[in-house]
Amino acid sequence: MEIKFEYTRKRSDFGRPCNFSDLPAEVTVDIPPDPSLAQDFIPQDPVDFALQHGPVMAVHEVNTERVQVTSRGVNHVEGGWPKHVDPRNTDMTSRYREEVERDEIYTRAILRLGTLMEHCIRKNNAIDIYEEYFAEDEEEEGEEEPPSAKTINVLRDPNPVKRTATHLSWHPDACKELAVAYCSLEFQDKRRDISFDSYIWDLENPYKPELTLMLSSPVVTLEYNHKDWHHLLGGCYNGQIVYWDTRKGGLPMEATPVELSHRDPVYGAIWLPSRTGTECFSASTDGQVLWWDIRKLSQPSERLVLDISREDQLKNALGATSLDFSLSMPTKFLVGTEQGSIINCNRDAKTPPEKIANVFNGHIGAVYAVARSPFYPKVFLSVGDWTARIWSEENLDSSSIMETKCHVPYLLDGCWSPVKPAVFFTAKSDGTLDVWDFLFHQKDPSLSLKVSNDPLLSLRPQDNGRIIGCGTKQGTVTLLEISSGLCTLRKNEKSLTSTMFEREARREKVLQDKQRELQVRAQLLAKAKGEEQEDPQEVFEQARADFFSIIKAERQRRGETES
Repeated sequence: MEIKFEYTRKRSDFGRPCNFSDLPAEVTVDIPPDPSLAQDFIPQDPVDFALQHGPVMAVHEVNTERVQVTSRGVNHVEGGWPKHVDPRNTDMTSRYREEVERDEIYTRAILRLGTLMEHCIRKNNAIDIYEEYFAEDEEEEGEEEPPSAKTINVLRDPNPVKRTATHLSWHPDACKELAVAYCSLEFQDKRRDISFDSYIWDLENPYKPELTLMLSSPVVTLEYNHKDWHHLLGGCYNGQIVYWDTRKGGLPMEATPVELSHRDPVYGAIWLPSRTGTECFSASTDGQVLWWDIRKLSQPSERLVLDISREDQLKNALGATSLDFSLSMPTKFLVGTEQGSIINCNRDAKTPPEKIANVFNGHIGAVYAVARSPFYPKVFLSVGDWTARIWSEENLDSSSIMETKCHVPYLLDGCWSPVKPAVFFTAKSDGTLDVWDFLFHQKDPSLSLKVSNDPLLSLRPQDNGRIIGCGTKQGTVTLLEISSGLCTLRKNEKSLTSTMFEREARREKVLQDKQRELQVRAQLLAKAKGEEQEDPQEVFEQARADFFSIIKAERQRRGETES
């Protein structure tokens, strides 16, 4: 059947819009069924049809406004006194107290209440309601928990041009704030619009800094004063030492004069435990350690040149890249140098050469971190090149008593755990944080966590050891909460760690004595045979002649081949 429709229209109507109208339904074609066609089909039984119907969903996002939190306090004063008695006057209060104590009503009340109190005290002495009967079982359960860590907060540099978070310092009052020093350590960084500001962050408001520390030069290191919490010490990239009073804003109170400051960036600035709480000292890669008093920053109060030859010559000084001071040893401090040496200094020595007590050598590259153990003052940790090493001051002539394996990426920072004597943290250039517990594992870290794709350059744990801050090269500070097994002191852990360090120190001393004995025996054997030691200059000249003769022979061979 062929169906054809023909439409006719005048040429003048071409291109005009069509006007449609509603018409009733009309049957155009009626095709009746053909039973003969059923023979060409095969019936299918059963027939399965799959249908899926679900409600139409829509995604909506709402960004709620953040509640502005303000801190308010209430000052409670002593009350309960009559109006005619001034509680601030001790004579009036003591006189009124004596009058009340002579009253018979007061005596009867005390006797009546004393009987009740005596009954309660006897009950407390008989039964300890706070006694823990299963403390050992809880401790065993805690040991089975696998080491872990989780991110609880992230603080990002608010500037568009990112800088390195070079140093972290927790507020001494319950670690509620974190001071972060931001500085680009790249030599002659010529990026435009780079900021020189550093910030103090409130952990309850991680989106905006609590206070901006403004300077004319970037700050490499920041440190809170544990005696006066409002004072903050900073070491600048241009060598100056500055301090802030956070109650008076972000502008520095005073800075040292440039001509009397360090000549290189200040990589360490620490407060000293003085009576006034105003003394501090700093170290820089210019090879100097300077002591200051913030009441008079016009000139340093003392100066030490890090010349290990003890000639007090600045041209021979070693550049300081890390500094450590411990309250347990108030006259000593440690300095890590660019050349890989660790200098143990004593401030109480009479002359500057005598202030350099000992020098420990072991690292190939710069020592980026050095820290005394908070439990054993004579044991300290150093981080440099590809390893972290543990040293003992009692082994003056030997190498480190313990060390980690050589990593592929560089180690850029490290610190001890403030609560566990055998636990320390290391930061690597691939953005990994390693948590070591030498009491259980010495070959591999107990926990290795990938924090960032950028290198980690700064670490600082809280006093409770549970939260640790990690600063990256792009200025991001990640706050991690580690598991309880890595921040809870176990039974006998101190004694076991002390025994381990003493054992390793004795072993290292025995090995050093054995090596010296072998060297002396070899020298005596050579002397008995009449062998003279070769002159190093002659060996060098012979090696040089052999090298050039090989080069000459190779040139002649290539010339003959080309011809």
